Amino acid sequence: MADAKRLDTKLEAEAAEFLVLGRLLLERIVAFKAYVNFPGYDLIAANADRARTARVQVKSRYRTDWDGFIINNYDCDFVVFVALNRGFSRPKRTGDTGIKEPEFYVMPISYVAKVRDSNNAWGKIVRNRLVDIEQFRDRWEQIAQFLGEPTDTLTLRSSGTAQERAAP
Repeated sequence: MADAKRLDTKLEAEAAEFLVLGRLLLERIVAFKAYVNFPGYDLIAANADRARTARVQVKSRYRTDWDGFIINNYDCDFVVFVALNRGFSRPKRTGDTGIKEPEFYVMPISYVAKVRDSNNAWGKIVRNRLVDIEQFRDRWEQIAQFLGEPTDTLTLRSSGTAQERAAP
C-alpha cells in the first residue's frame, strides 16, 4: 500500500488566524494580525486606554477527529485552538462526513504549559492531556479581562455573560 500524501493545510491555518481575529473583533476586543517576525504569537489584542496588550497564538487542526496540536513556543498570553472540523480522516458511517462549524478554545498559556508533556520532543499536546478543555470553549472574555476591558461591553452569549460564568 502506498503512503498517503500528507494534506497541505497552510491555507486553512491562515484561515484559522483570520477566524480568531474576526471573533475577537466581534467580541469588541481590538486586535490585529502580527504578520512577520513574531514566532510566539499570531495576533495582538489591545486596550489602548490602559496600554495593555495580549499576545495570542493560534493553533488549528483541519480534521474533525483531531488528536491534539503542536506548540513549541510559549511566548504568548493565550492560545486559541481552532478545531476547523473539515471532516473525519475516515468517515465514521455512511453519509457522515464530520464537517461542521469550527470550534474555538481560548486557553491561558498557563493551562497549556501545565498540560504539556515535557518528554514529547515534537511539542505535541495530545487530546487526552487537554483535561476539561470544554471549560475554555468560546471564552473570549478571558482576553478582555486580561486587557482590563469592562465585561459589560462583551457580546452576550447563549452560554451566559462573563459575569455569570465567573459566579461560583
